Amino acid sequence: MNQKRGFFAILVLLALGGVILAIARHVVTGTPFLPGQEKSVWLVEARIDFDADGGAVTASLALPEDQLPGYELFAEQAASPGYGFAILTERRSRRAEWTRREASGEQSLYYSAQLVESENRDDNHANDPPVDYSRIVYWDEARELAARDLLKVARERSSSPQSLTRELIKLLDSATSQNAALLRSGADQRSDLLMHLLERADIATRSVKGLYLEDARRRQTLLRLVEFYTGSEWLLVDPRTGAVGLPADFLVWTRGRASVLDVIGGAKSRVQFSMIRQSVPATQLARASNGEGLFSRLGVQRLPIEEQSMFKLLLLLPLGAAVVVFMRVIIGLQTSGTFMPVLIALAFLQTSLVAGLVSFVLIVAAGLALRSYLSRLNLLLVARIATLIVLVVFLISALSIIGYQMGFSTGMTITFFPMIIIAWTIERMSILWEEDGSSEVMKQGGGSLLVAVLAYLLMQNPLLVHLSFNFPELNLVLLASILAMGQYTGYKLSELWRFRAMDDL
Repeated sequence: MNQKRGFFAILVLLALGGVILAIARHVVTGTPFLPGQEKSVWLVEARIDFDADGGAVTASLALPEDQLPGYELFAEQAASPGYGFAILTERRSRRAEWTRREASGEQSLYYSAQLVESENRDDNHANDPPVDYSRIVYWDEARELAARDLLKVARERSSSPQSLTRELIKLLDSATSQNAALLRSGADQRSDLLMHLLERADIATRSVKGLYLEDARRRQTLLRLVEFYTGSEWLLVDPRTGAVGLPADFLVWTRGRASVLDVIGGAKSRVQFSMIRQSVPATQLARASNGEGLFSRLGVQRLPIEEQSMFKLLLLLPLGAAVVVFMRVIIGLQTSGTFMPVLIALAFLQTSLVAGLVSFVLIVAAGLALRSYLSRLNLLLVARIATLIVLVVFLISALSIIGYQMGFSTGMTITFFPMIIIAWTIERMSILWEEDGSSEVMKQGGGSLLVAVLAYLLMQNPLLVHLSFNFPELNLVLLASILAMGQYTGYKLSELWRFRAMDDL
């Protein structure tokens, strides 16, 4: 009895501790319990990596302006121990500069900006007069002839700089045009090729580099769009699609010919961007990110953006684990493995529910057929699992290619993590088929998919996603509930339904 009382006291302390800590975080930092109450804030982080040669180092990164179309720079900071840091402004352009007297080996520098969405989409540079951005490239005779022929056709089909640009992009995308194929073969970037052609048509151009903002994206590089001058204003065009105008989710990072990154005293330099969206008040987010309080120091928001994106998924796992425990212990549903449904639900978060279900069923069905052949080879377990992983890679690659040709790009988001999950699922179901028959495989496989779908629906709920990320201490409440269900020894609901006829006796 005393042991049960102690266990019950632990459960109460865990649940109360989680709730009290969440309330305290809300009071101290002002983070709301409900998502979407305030303006959305984008946290964009640039990570610079390079190898220092042992001497003085100076690294310079182009920065976005304070006022951007659709966004406003709310706050910015750098995290680079041992380096001096300054933001330099010259002629409306801003650059971050890191300096150090001596450095060697691999170096990583961080710059992060907090951007608030704004209804003002006016571009401060839309009416800038064109300057001499002439970058005429002198091609060989064949390419010069191809460029003239392409421009001639585009002029005949156009009546303005907008229509000329549109026709040039169509011609460059043509699969039957030998002129377009020749020009594409000698160009590193489609944007550079389009700019060179427009400049030959006496239309001023300039390069625009930016990012498409998407929640929890990591290791992104700047995309290059093109601006051309119509005679009265600058218009932005995507050289890949021909779409004119600034996309709603596009963040302009820098314009012009200035380099994005310069590193003196190092080699193999590169810059990658990570981003995450937070539905919290901008003022309180700044307090939580830059404050020195206990919650600010222990909060996930103090980590680099790339790690935050990872934790946004990891902090959802306790929710999926609670669903599995409830469905197995209280409901009595059979699944393939204890926490396999949680991993499947996590894979669905990387794709989508319908596409993930269809892909999972097709790949597992094909994998079971291949696994039945492997069982005849009498392979060792390690070799069999490794073979399954290789086969699953081929299956997913084939499914991705076929889906892409049919216009579906979901398969392209599958990562290595779901591949391992699927391979292990195939192995477990194959062993179950051999030992208990196909009916047991269908029962446990169907139960696993049902639990995975339920876990997915909860794990992608905006409110639960918001609470798990901004109030991670609430997972103590889930821990208490899991421990409580672990002590349950009564009848499961499926058993009560199974023996319901005994009530009449």
